[in-house]
Amino acid sequence: MQQKSFLLQFNEKWELIAGGRNMMIVVIAATHLSSENRIMNARTINRIELVCRAARFGLLLALGVLALSALFATGAAVKTDNRSNPNAVSTDATSLKPPDKGQIPVAFLISDGAVVIDFCGPWEVFQDVMIPGREEMPFRLYTVAETKKPIRTSGGMQIVPDYTIQNAPPPKVIVIPAQSAPSPAVLEWVIKSSKTTDVTMSVCTGAFVLAKTGLLKDKSATTYHGAFGRFATQFPDVQLKRGARFVENGNLATAGGLSSGIDLALRVVERYYGREVALKTAYNMEYQGEGWMNPDSNQAYATSLVSTPEHPLCTVCGMDVDPKTAPKSVFRGATYYFCSEDDKKTFDAAPDKFITAIAPRSALSGSSN
Repeated sequence: MQQKSFLLQFNEKWELIAGGRNMMIVVIAATHLSSENRIMNARTINRIELVCRAARFGLLLALGVLALSALFATGAAVKTDNRSNPNAVSTDATSLKPPDKGQIPVAFLISDGAVVIDFCGPWEVFQDVMIPGREEMPFRLYTVAETKKPIRTSGGMQIVPDYTIQNAPPPKVIVIPAQSAPSPAVLEWVIKSSKTTDVTMSVCTGAFVLAKTGLLKDKSATTYHGAFGRFATQFPDVQLKRGARFVENGNLATAGGLSSGIDLALRVVERYYGREVALKTAYNMEYQGEGWMNPDSNQAYATSLVSTPEHPLCTVCGMDVDPKTAPKSVFRGATYYFCSEDDKKTFDAAPDKFITAIAPRSALSGSSN
């Protein structure tokens, strides 16, 4: 009974040492001696006792070795983080430090044709962030343009910029949506301001603006899936990542098209204030997308659709076209259709390079005939 009590105590201590792990231990149980065995002579009993003691010692030694092994294994590592999931974003190495006091200035660079969701999506994210125990909103948002002239965005919305590039407060975050071609002065403002930003981010074809600054040279980036071909042709020194919801490079970040900007903005919130705050922000917005937690979640766009006689597409942007009325070009015996004359000019300028740039393809095959 004393031996049994000792083993029970050992097992209790073992559970503590092993950190509650489930382990199966094969134990040899002793049975009661039958009445016949009890009449064995003393010499035989002594031999049995010796064998039992040796067995008990071996068992305790084995348990001790197992306990030490479990103890070392427990202390060694089961430390897990987001790096264990190749699709997850690592939050440790890329965290951003918010200011001890005051707000984080966020500049939205806009011009004519700025796509509304590209900048209003991130705007909504940043304006909805709330930090427990803090009355002041953590982000201060403002629009910046080359001049104070009212801007017509996509769909006809009119916006009067808060600041010009000459008098805008120094931003810690810059958001660059899809918009008209930037002037040299605007590009210079982005270059200069990005020297002190925590994040300079583009959304959709805003990546073209960021790439024109040269800041993305020899770095990876993404953009709107319908612009992959144009981007790869125009910026061969930038590694285009198809199928990425967003791409981060130091203080530079690029998002895919349209709603991808919401995810990149939530990712920025997470980098500043942690995942719980970002989750709460998404919840308050009734936003159920989870792309901000997985930068590779745009795999639906990893390969581009291709035009077929039954389903012709614009070779440049991938949109549906009517072959009866759409502009078209013939290259190496194949006919390519376009949704606009501008896209046709883009293709005609370097068709061989463009065809190479728009690969890889998916199954909707080659060109329409």
